[in-house]
Formats: sequence, structure tokens, C-alpha cells
Amino acid sequence: MQASMALSPPPNAQCLIPNALLSRLRQNADLSKTNWFRVGGRAEWLFRPEDAKDLSAFLSLLPAEIPVTVLGVGSNVIIRDGGIDGVVIKLGRGFAQLSVASGQLSAGAATLDIHVAQFACELGLSGLEFLSGIPGTIGGAVRMNAGAYGSDTSQVLVEAEIVERNGKFRTLSHAELGFSYRHSALPKGAIVTRATFKVQPGDKQAIAAGMAEIQKSREETQPIRARTGGSTFRNPPGEKAWELLDRAGCRGLIIGGAQVSEKHCNFLINTGNASAADLENLGEEVRRRVLEKTGIRLEWEIERIGKSE
Repeated sequence: MQASMALSPPPNAQCLIPNALLSRLRQNADLSKTNWFRVGGRAEWLFRPEDAKDLSAFLSLLPAEIPVTVLGVGSNVIIRDGGIDGVVIKLGRGFAQLSVASGQLSAGAATLDIHVAQFACELGLSGLEFLSGIPGTIGGAVRMNAGAYGSDTSQVLVEAEIVERNGKFRTLSHAELGFSYRHSALPKGAIVTRATFKVQPGDKQAIAAGMAEIQKSREETQPIRARTGGSTFRNPPGEKAWELLDRAGCRGLIIGGAQVSEKHCNFLINTGNASAADLENLGEEVRRRVLEKTGIRLEWEIERIGKSE
């Protein structure tokens, strides 16, 4: 890799990036299988770090002008059809460890939210049951202050470990993360590697029952078995996005291979052959209709990244 935006592999690549890191770097990587919508173009480069030290070493050597995009499990993202320039970093197994100490639970950024909730339940620890209803990873939960079923990340997070764009490690306190609705104040370019949460001793059966109720509610009200990306739009103050969509006549609306869910209006679905453009165009049409009908401008909750074709 050379210090240029093109990222074409030069003869002296090994002088900049050690072999151990180069072996985890792929060029022109298909991203359509890395997200729940199953859409999107290719990454100019895709890097899969083994662990946080691996990630730090790579970023410290990567020229600052090269853009970096981070992907978790891809549950809340539309990757555009033109792909993503620069380097896409996909966190994997090395970022999925779980541990408990001194009344706190720590989880790697790539750990699925539901796995964190299940781990806490097995240990008889309460406070994280709501995570079982969020289809994502811990890194995304911290970045977007994910929440559901009466709680959110800001209510339970103690601190988050990050790697900055220059490769330096840093730990941010709850206050430094500046949480607000579906938002955190993570430094630009920072990548969450681990988060620590407060938990309380609880009755294991009661915790499991609460999680079962959450799963039952999701199965009854959300298209969880479809190719979807979770809640599409943020709830405006005092309103519910799905109700606004329903009032605007958007239930079941179709553009190309994309459809507004009949089951839950705030979910978009890839019916089988949707492009990222279909999904994004459908979302924008929904926003237009809701604004026209109600005067309320919906804000995207799903991230849309990359280039249009």
C-alpha cells in the first residue's frame, strides 16, 4: 500500500504495512454480503483486524488522507451500489470477548447485542435485557446510542475503549461520549473496540422472562426474518415514525425491489432483488409523503454510506 488515495499496491508496500497486516487486506472486496439488506458495491480495500492491537498498528501506518469506514454486523446500514472508497474495516472475532468484574460487564465492539444480553442473563445480571431487542453490535450501540424497550445505551454505559484514526488507544467516560437521542459524540474517525456497562444482580428466571417477552414482541410486530435494516427513521419528538408513515399511506409501498414492510411501516425490506438505490429512493419517497401529509420531516436512522452508481 502506498501513501495515496488510489491505494494501488506498490512494490514497496511491505515497507509501509507489515506482512502480518497485509495478509488481512483485500482489494476490490464485495460488500453485498456484509450487511443485512444484502446490497451494495465493493470496497476499494477491506481490512479485517485480528484484535485491537492489530487495528492500532494498521491505522498508525495508514496515511491520514485515506478515508476509513467501519462496519459491524451491517444491521443498520445501506451500502450504496457504487461501493466505498478507501479502506473498509470489518471487526470480527477478535472484538467479541465478554467478561465481568466488579459489578461491570465488558464486551468487545463486534459482540452481537443479543449475545451480551444472553451472557448477562446466564450470570444472573440485569440491566441489559433491552439489548436483546436490538439487531446490531456493541460498537454500533455505543456510536448510535442504540435503544429499545424502555432503555438505551447511555443509561447503562460506563466507558468505551476506542482506537483513534492515528492508531492511538483512548478510553472515554460516559460524560465524554456526550450521548443524545440516537447519537454519541465519538471523535471523528474513532473506532470503538470495547465497552463497559453497569449491571445489577437479578433473578435469572425473571431476566430470561423479560428477554423472552422482548423477542415475542419483535416477532409479532417486526419483519425480523426479512432482509431489512431495522428502524429506518428516528422517532420525531412526541411522535412515532411508523405511525406517521401509516398516516401518509406508505404501508406496503414499493419501488423496484424495495418495499415498506406491511408488518411494521418503519422497516424497509429487500424483497429479493433490490438495489441500494431502490431502498434509498423508497426511503426518500416515504420522507416526501410524510412531510406532505403531516408537515414533519423524518430523519434517517439507518446509515447510508458509499457512492451511488
